[in-house]
Amino acid sequence: MPFNPVSYRIFSPFILNPAISGSKDYLSIDILGGFTGKSHSQMVSGNARIERKTSGYGPSGRIYSFTNIGTGGFFYNDFNSNDSIHNAGIGGTASYHFPLNKRALSFVSIGASLKGMYHFYEGDPDREMPSSEYYFPNADVGVYFYNPIYYAGISATNILDPPSDTLAGIIYKVPVSRQYNFIAGYKFLINRELNLVLEPSVIIHTDDTLGFDLKENIEPALKIYAGNFCLGTYFNDFNKVSFFFQYRYPKFYVGTFFAIPKDSPFYKKSPTAEIALGINFSRNQSGYTQNGHW
Repeated sequence: MPFNPVSYRIFSPFILNPAISGSKDYLSIDILGGFTGKSHSQMVSGNARIERKTSGYGPSGRIYSFTNIGTGGFFYNDFNSNDSIHNAGIGGTASYHFPLNKRALSFVSIGASLKGMYHFYEGDPDREMPSSEYYFPNADVGVYFYNPIYYAGISATNILDPPSDTLAGIIYKVPVSRQYNFIAGYKFLINRELNLVLEPSVIIHTDDTLGFDLKENIEPALKIYAGNFCLGTYFNDFNKVSFFFQYRYPKFYVGTFFAIPKDSPFYKKSPTAEIALGINFSRNQSGYTQNGHW
């Protein structure tokens, strides 16, 4: 991960796996903001498949087809109040999509991201540690398989070692660790007339220690799509009630996520809240943008 996010919930998954960039037939721009207490995160990202002009015209003008090349970019900012740490960065992504059949409905893609990262540590007066800041590069790589029914991918993020320094005689290493991620999901059609779809999915992640904890490293989710509406929940933390929803309009979507503690009132333990806004662009006015394809 480029930083420790508020959650894995509703921001674009190509941040976890660069091979996902360009897997839709439209340009998608996503804006996310989230907070837990005084900690907060913001991200702006976009990804698309590169287009090319084809001969002929459709009802809305010239028809465009798609190359096998995907691209994307993102900017993020994050503040962790517990450790007094600021993180920010910018990145670019490229991917190549190999069709597995003549109808071009199933693909295997490979992708990579290059990132410039910023880290600021406010220091610790109790330990006489001064503030410090760092600028450093990093990279992600991934492989992804997808079709209209199911998908799966693996990736490694932050594959370069972060910098370190000696502060007040103590070695301080920027807390950005290499991550290994697996993402998968399957869509079950429940009712075609109502456009009702059930999608269980999971994100599994670990680091170089290969440590594994069911609550910390597995992010199972269940989503229900009903036309342009999506409602879902996560099952990784049974001490919280979590839910999210999204609504997709022809050209954009809005979404939100909440995680509320079960055993503590709001004034003692802060809930997690996020809001997302996405904008979709398609020259061909495809069914994805017209009919709310997820």
